[in-house]
Amino acid sequence: MNRAFFAALESIYPPQRLLTRDVELLPYESDALTAFSAKPGAVVLPVNEAEIVDTVRLCHDHAVPFVARGSGTSLSGGSLPIPEGLTIGLNRLNRIKKLDPQQRIAVVEPGVINLSISEAAQPYGLYYAPDPSSQSICTIGGNIAFNSGGAHCLKYGMTSNHVLGMKVVLADGTVTKFGSESVEGVGIGPDLIGLFVGSEGLFGIALEITVRLMPQPEVYRTVLAAYDDLGRAGDAVSMVVASGLLPGAMEIMDRLAIEAAEASVKAGYPDAEALLIVELEGESIQVNTEFERLQGIIQQSGAFELRVAESEAERTRIWKGRKGAFSAVGRLSPDYIVQDGVVPRSRLGEALLAINALKVKYGLEVANVFHAGDGNLHPLILYDGRAVGALEKAEALAGEILALCINLGGSITGEHGVGMEKRDYLPAMFSEEEIDIMQALRRSIDPREIANRGKMFPGGEAPALKLQGLHPLEKAGVISRE
Repeated sequence: MNRAFFAALESIYPPQRLLTRDVELLPYESDALTAFSAKPGAVVLPVNEAEIVDTVRLCHDHAVPFVARGSGTSLSGGSLPIPEGLTIGLNRLNRIKKLDPQQRIAVVEPGVINLSISEAAQPYGLYYAPDPSSQSICTIGGNIAFNSGGAHCLKYGMTSNHVLGMKVVLADGTVTKFGSESVEGVGIGPDLIGLFVGSEGLFGIALEITVRLMPQPEVYRTVLAAYDDLGRAGDAVSMVVASGLLPGAMEIMDRLAIEAAEASVKAGYPDAEALLIVELEGESIQVNTEFERLQGIIQQSGAFELRVAESEAERTRIWKGRKGAFSAVGRLSPDYIVQDGVVPRSRLGEALLAINALKVKYGLEVANVFHAGDGNLHPLILYDGRAVGALEKAEALAGEILALCINLGGSITGEHGVGMEKRDYLPAMFSEEEIDIMQALRRSIDPREIANRGKMFPGGEAPALKLQGLHPLEKAGVISRE
C-alpha cells in the first residue's frame, strides 16, 4: 500500500473505522482456521453500501488486493487476510432491509447474522432454512461466499437454493444485480447467482441479498439412536435413504464428539460409540406415518437404544449438543483441524472405518461430527500445536482423509470451501484444463486478481506452515507432480 492509497482511504473512513495499528489488526490476522495467519496492511469498517463500493474501486485503481470478512468463522482460511492487503469488515452492515411475509422473502445486508433472519421471520410462521452450526454468529455474506449448508441441507439444500437475488460489487468496482425478488425469476438466463454463491470471494462482494423464507413445519419428530459401532451408524443412514424417506436432517457424532458435547452442554446423550440424530418434519399426518417406518428401520440397523424427543425442550437439547460439538471439542485438545470431505452415502460406513484406521496409523485422536444425510464428513483432528511437528502430522492425516474421500467417489469439500487449506488438493478433483477455465473465468471478472487473492487455486506461498516431503495425495496415488 502506498501513501496515495492510504490518503484516499482516509477520505472515506474516519480514524476509528480505519485500523492500522498492530493491536487493532491482531483480531483480523486469522479466521477459524488458526493454523494460518497473516497481517493485513489495514482494516476498514464500512457502515453503508457506498463505502464498500468506493473502497473496492479504490483497490482496483491502485491494484491493492482485498478480502471481505464477516464474523471470521471460515474453517478453510477463506477469510484469511492478504499480507499487506486490505481487509474489509462487513459486520456493521447488519440490517434486515425488508421482510415480506406474503412473498416469503427477506432482503438483507451481508453482515446480518444467519440466525437473525429466522428470529425476525418467526412471528410470521416463517424461517430461513440453511442452518450451519455457527448460525448464531456467522453472516450471510460468508454463507454466500462458501455456499453454506447445515444440518437440514439434506432436505432443503444449501445457501444457493435459498438466494433469489443479489446486488454485488465486482472486483473492478462494477455494481450489478443478479436474480430478483420473485421466485418466478429464478432459472431465466444464465445462473449468475449459482456462479457467485460459493465463489469464495473471488468475484467481489455481495452488498444486498434477497433470500427465500420457508413456512415453519407443523410438527417435528426427532429421534436419537445409539450404536456400539460407528460403521453401523453410518450404514443406518444408507438404510434410511434407501427406504425412500427424506428426513429434514440426519447427523452422526462419534464417542469423542459425544463426550465433548456432553461435558459442554449436558445434552443427556447415552454412553455410545456413535449417535445418529434423525429429524422428520412437515405436516402431522405425513410425519406420523414416516415416523413409524423410521422406527422400524432404526431397530433393524442395530441401534441398542432409541430415544424420541417428547417435547420442544428435549428436541432443543439434542440439537444443542450437536450444534455445539465443534467448539466443545476444544475441551479435549488445545488445537484441532476440522476437515470437510464428502463421500457417497452408500460408502459412509466404509469411510468411517477407514478414518478409524488412519487415526491409529498417525497416533492422533479424531472426533467425527458430520451431516450424514449427504455424506459430508467433518472429522476433527486433535493435536497439540506446541509440540514440534504436531501440525504437520495433523495436516498429513487430514490430507489422507481427503484422498480417501476422492477415492471413494466423493469431494474435497462440502461446505467449508477450498480457501487456503485445500487449494493444493484442487488438481485431485479437476483436470488442468478445468482449472484453467476456472481461472480464466475469474480473470474475466477480476483481471487484476485482487479479490481474495491467493485463495482456492494452487500456487503461491501460504502464510502458514507447509507440509514437508511427499504430498498426502501423492502417497495415496491420487495426484502426480511429474
